[in-house]
Amino acid sequence: MDLLLLSKKLLQDLDEIKIQNLTILEKAHQSIKVCRNVLWVFKKKVLSKGFKTIKDEIKFFKEVKQVPLIQLIYFSEIYSFEIQLPKGDKHSQLKAIKKKINKFNRFFLYNIDFGRYINSGATHFDKEYYTRDYLDTFHITTSKFYFQDPEFCTPRDMLLGKYRAYYSLVHYMAEKKRSLKNNLNGKSIINEPIEKLHWPFSNTDYVEFVYALCAKGLGKKDNQSIMQVSKKLQQLFDFEPKDIYKTYQDIKNRKNSRTLFLDQLSTSLIIEMDKSEV
Repeated sequence: MDLLLLSKKLLQDLDEIKIQNLTILEKAHQSIKVCRNVLWVFKKKVLSKGFKTIKDEIKFFKEVKQVPLIQLIYFSEIYSFEIQLPKGDKHSQLKAIKKKINKFNRFFLYNIDFGRYINSGATHFDKEYYTRDYLDTFHITTSKFYFQDPEFCTPRDMLLGKYRAYYSLVHYMAEKKRSLKNNLNGKSIINEPIEKLHWPFSNTDYVEFVYALCAKGLGKKDNQSIMQVSKKLQQLFDFEPKDIYKTYQDIKNRKNSRTLFLDQLSTSLIIEMDKSEV
């Protein structure tokens, strides 16, 4: 079975679990089970078939495996949190939420260099981070477990999964906090990571788009940098930009239109408006 299709099927299964009339713990438990099953299929495929090239291995551990891995970490953390959450005491519950958020923030701070690597779109360490040949050089230090299968793990694939999952968990905790303060405890449902929109355009188009939004004022109120705005947009778009600053310089050095993508957007919108007026 194609692993990408299996990942897509997993997300559909998780959506079905989400809409079932179950408790948060039941939804998390079922979600964990389906994620583990998919990872088990992935593992069997990797052990039996291997990879043809280093590029294929990097793509698997950096992208393909991340789909079930991120979801597994996300729902495992939710299950652990919800089962330990104090019952019937709003003050204690809010305190537990704050403690959990602080834990996530410490994680981001401790792994700030890795976070910068991810968010910058850099790839120069991908071979060391996402292939299994460097386990002895770049030790696994982020897992809750003392042992991970060296045939199915790389030095940083688990860290990448935790980094992505923890971002979604921060939003989950914020929603949990809001629900408690508005006396909605027990009525809220699991907020799964937002299903991202596919970015069908090029890396250059993305950079031009982000810089245009920032030039217009997006992020200005909070003094957000280009990279910070891009990081937030990456939570919406299924796209990881590369070489943002260099790409921007290339855009500035264009001989013809320096706003090619924006021009195309404008033209497309005008054509659509004209159609609706016919």
